[in-house]
Amino acid sequence: MRKHYRAEGIDETELADHPMEQFGRWFALAARDGLLYEPNAMVVSTADAEGRPSSRTVLMKQYDEQGFVFFTNYESRKARDLAANPHVSLLFPWHAVARQVIVSGTARRTGRDETAAYFRTRPHGSQLGAWTSTQSAVISSRAELDSAYAELATRYPEGEQVPVPPNWGGFRVAPRSVEFWQGRENRLHDRLRYVTREDGSWRVERLSP
Repeated sequence: MRKHYRAEGIDETELADHPMEQFGRWFALAARDGLLYEPNAMVVSTADAEGRPSSRTVLMKQYDEQGFVFFTNYESRKARDLAANPHVSLLFPWHAVARQVIVSGTARRTGRDETAAYFRTRPHGSQLGAWTSTQSAVISSRAELDSAYAELATRYPEGEQVPVPPNWGGFRVAPRSVEFWQGRENRLHDRLRYVTREDGSWRVERLSP
């Protein structure tokens, strides 16, 4: 089960000065014309205080020069991991275009104003879902979850404002390194990695595939 990649490579001279600008270029292509299903899906890998890793797929909800933002329950496993160990890895697996973006960085909670602004953009059902789920906790059955959702739907019917859960919010991952991976023929892939300098600027290094 091997795929022969025939994509064009990455030329260092054509890269943006800042990795988030380069990410924006690649993301725009990945999101264009429905080429990829949920191109903002990323694998978030964390480790707990003992160094035990875990990974899950999360939707990136925004990005800017400061980093990548996702939202979650602050009592979830990933949030507990990040409270003990803020170092995190992100992976955007864009298989259809033989590309990956791999981020190493540090996660910090977003402010409540930013969290509330995003929460208001969520569909009504998703807002109720944020209240319903005690994310990562063991529950007795699906019926327990459905019952809790139904109770909330009665309390906050469609059209009524749902308050932002106090234990729910965002994380912004500030990158320390960002690798842009392009599949090439003969497994001689292009791997170009942005790394921060002490003065906050970025240098680019080519990695062997």
